[in-house]
Parts: sequence; structure tokens; C-alpha cells
Amino acid sequence: MRRAPSPNASDQWTRAAEGEGQARRCRRRWGCLLAPSGRRYQIMLFGKISRQLCGLKKLPWSYESRYFWGWLNAVFNKVDYERIRDVGPDRAASEWLLRCGAMVRYHGQERWQNNYNNLPTGPLNKYKIQAIDATDSCIMGIGFDHMEGLQHVEKIRLCKCHYIEDDCLERLGQLENLQKSMLEMEIISCGNVTDRGIIALHHLRKLKYLLLSDLPGIRDKENLVQAFKTALPSLELKLDLK
Repeated sequence: MRRAPSPNASDQWTRAAEGEGQARRCRRRWGCLLAPSGRRYQIMLFGKISRQLCGLKKLPWSYESRYFWGWLNAVFNKVDYERIRDVGPDRAASEWLLRCGAMVRYHGQERWQNNYNNLPTGPLNKYKIQAIDATDSCIMGIGFDHMEGLQHVEKIRLCKCHYIEDDCLERLGQLENLQKSMLEMEIISCGNVTDRGIIALHHLRKLKYLLLSDLPGIRDKENLVQAFKTALPSLELKLDLK
């Protein structure tokens, strides 16, 4: 006889469905964590282990699982300065972003790179990051040193980035290379972002387009509009805020 579902079964399945996206990203991240070493066997073995670990994401959410995923995401964001020196800032930043579930697009290409193990090979200076889509990724401020050497980034999209805070946006605004290259930015559904972080983006002096949507931390829209009108008069500022 079929066993009746427990009273909280629907809640458990809901939590499992919500975690499925991160589980898929985790499989990608764990499978590529050792990729810089070039040890193909270790990559394959680690990938198998990762699929088993990510299956735990289907279990009911708890304090312990939340702590585990927070720790794991911090590992993915750790900056390897030796790696940056060895392969260059664009390659190292690509590895970091894809590890965290983001995507990159290179100059002269239309295709987005979203698979760590399929990153293009060739001369270190050949592939320059032009655009970053960090939708639903786990990038954190501790990993933003990867962006310091990027000289060709024109567009960044931060959507549902739960670890993005004001300090992250302030760091972006302080990067001299981004001040010279950034043209477009979208910040959507990042719940830890407030007015302070958004205003810091006025340092991106070449910014032409800024979309702000579903940011409950924004309290003074009028002040934001006035600040950007003063600092960046040619900026197209699009607001979709409550």
C-alpha cells in the first residue's frame, strides 16, 4: 500500500525544487575545481564526487546545509594570485566566474562561455572578457580581486546574486580599468544592495546604461536619480523599483 505523504512533504519538495538550480551549478563548479592543474583524472573523479554531494541539496533546508553551502561558495571565490600571474587576468577571472556559476563572453564572439571545462585555449592574450552575466551565481566580494586586471569589460549583469553587497559595488566602482571600460550594468533582485552601493557606481565614468530592478534595499530613488544626473549626465538610468 502506498505510503501517505507527511504533512510537510510539499514544503520539502518546494525547497528541493528551489535548490535544484544551485545543485546544477555546484556540479559544474566541483567538477572543474581542479581544472587549473591539468590533472584530467582528478577532474573526472572530483566531478563524480561532486554529483553525489550536490544530491544533498535536495534534502530539507537546515542551518547545517546553509553553513555548508556558504563555506563552499567561499572556497569558489578564493583568489589565487599565482594563477593570475601564470595565465593572465582574463583567463583567471573566467575560471573564477564559471566556477561560481556565472558566464562570460569574449571580444569578437557572440557565444557565452558557461562550461568551465570548455573554456577556449590558446595564447593568453587572445581572449578578453567583454561581458559578464552573473545571474544566480555565488560570486562574493572576496573574489573581486579577479577583476582588477580586466581592461575590456563593457557590460556586467548581476541578477539574483545573494552574496553581492554594497561593498562589492563600491569595489567595482574603485577599479580603474572598469572606470575606463564599463558601458552597461544591470542589477536585479540583489537583496543585500542598498543606496550606498548603487551610488558608488557613479565612479564608472563611461557608463551609458544602468538598470536597477527589484532592489528592496533602495530607499531614496529621488536621491539616486539626482546623484547620477550630476555625476553622469549622459547616463540612461532605468528604474523598476517599488
